[in-house]
Amino acid sequence: MLKKLFQSFRLPLRRIPHSRRTPEILSSRQHSLHRSEISRHAVSVVERLQQAGYEAYVVGGCVRDLLLELNPKDYDVATSATPEQVRAEFRNARVIGRRFKLVHVHFGREIIEVATFRANHPEEDDDASHLASRNESGRILRDNIYGTLDDDAQRRDFTINALYYDPTSERILDHTHGVHDIRNRLIRLIGDPEQRYQEDPVRMLRAVRFAAKLDFEIERHSAEPIAELADLLDGIPSARLFDETLKLFLGGKAERTFELLLEYDLFAPLFPASAAALERNPEYAGTLIRNALANTDLRIEQGKPVTPAFLFAALLWPALPARVLELQDRGMPPIPAMQEAAHDIIWEQCQRTAIPKRFTIPMREIWDMQERLPRRQGRRADQLLENPRFRAGYDFLLLRESAGELTNGLGDWWTDYQEASDSERRNMIRRLASKDEASGAPRKRRRGGRRRGPGDSAPKAD
Repeated sequence: MLKKLFQSFRLPLRRIPHSRRTPEILSSRQHSLHRSEISRHAVSVVERLQQAGYEAYVVGGCVRDLLLELNPKDYDVATSATPEQVRAEFRNARVIGRRFKLVHVHFGREIIEVATFRANHPEEDDDASHLASRNESGRILRDNIYGTLDDDAQRRDFTINALYYDPTSERILDHTHGVHDIRNRLIRLIGDPEQRYQEDPVRMLRAVRFAAKLDFEIERHSAEPIAELADLLDGIPSARLFDETLKLFLGGKAERTFELLLEYDLFAPLFPASAAALERNPEYAGTLIRNALANTDLRIEQGKPVTPAFLFAALLWPALPARVLELQDRGMPPIPAMQEAAHDIIWEQCQRTAIPKRFTIPMREIWDMQERLPRRQGRRADQLLENPRFRAGYDFLLLRESAGELTNGLGDWWTDYQEASDSERRNMIRRLASKDEASGAPRKRRRGGRRRGPGDSAPKAD
């Protein structure tokens, strides 16, 4: 694939500086990207802006992905026009963002994101503080200082994302040796790595995500500061970290991403309780999480739906046992201890990654189902089958068993029960009752018409 990419363009393998002021220009005969592969809406935005007298290019991840023969998820355009000037050119345009002003140009369901060339914020310029600012650690809070094409290239995060494609001339402008790094499968930050991570600590997560997605390595100088600066993620808003976590684990390379997060000490800032569980019981916690992520990758590869609720339920489950035991040691009964531990772990995780209620509610239901699945006597088994969370709860049970949890064959029983005929199901329930009688298990007494309290309605442990 990469051989096709560089048809006649060859770069010697050598150590290279982070950037250069004069871009390398690749003609259409020196790369494999064709205008026909670009979204026609992105091309029309670029041409419209060029006709209006502005510089404009298709830029970033879409150029990188097309060179690697991957399908881009979206298309970005960089231009010398300000957001207001872009909006004036398109009726279907809308200016968004405060921290980083952008324009979205709408074409039905496709959105072309247009950004004005950015420049570095002169730190001594107090007059520009309303346009760009940083906090005490160096993180960029606002970034609306505009500049030239070369300024913009130096402000981008990684060299492989700083390639500018002109669909009119079909040339690629490469200011930062991005083509060289694509050829050598490297993720390299532009500029000083420590400073760039301080500007935006999420770049550490992006480095891991791109390395996993593209099967690249993080270049040595770009990798060195990550573990030391990982705690900077504590200052990132929880809503943004939730979005970044979804990108990390729902891109089809979740298992590889997890290994890289562990390698660079980035898992603990995202999932502190789960990281502690990994230290206490690495074999069980690691197996459960890896199996869940491998299954997620497989479902994405097969085009099947994946819900963040199941993903987060799996990532956080290893933290539950120790918390439940801690509450039981204080005298709390098992079921309330399980419920309180689950509530506390989810609440704590939401402080780090703001998981919306539409996911935390089914997470709790999947966990609650683990307490209900052992209770199969009478009509309960059929009632559980009709529960909308049964399938997710059953899959989660199998996941637990795959990590070594002993459930006395519960997963196999439910597998057989789903496939059995009505008469076979009745026989399975009878055998359960006979087994209980043989073991001397006490029968549950009827409570007449007394109204149940919250404790009575909770499922009892097997």
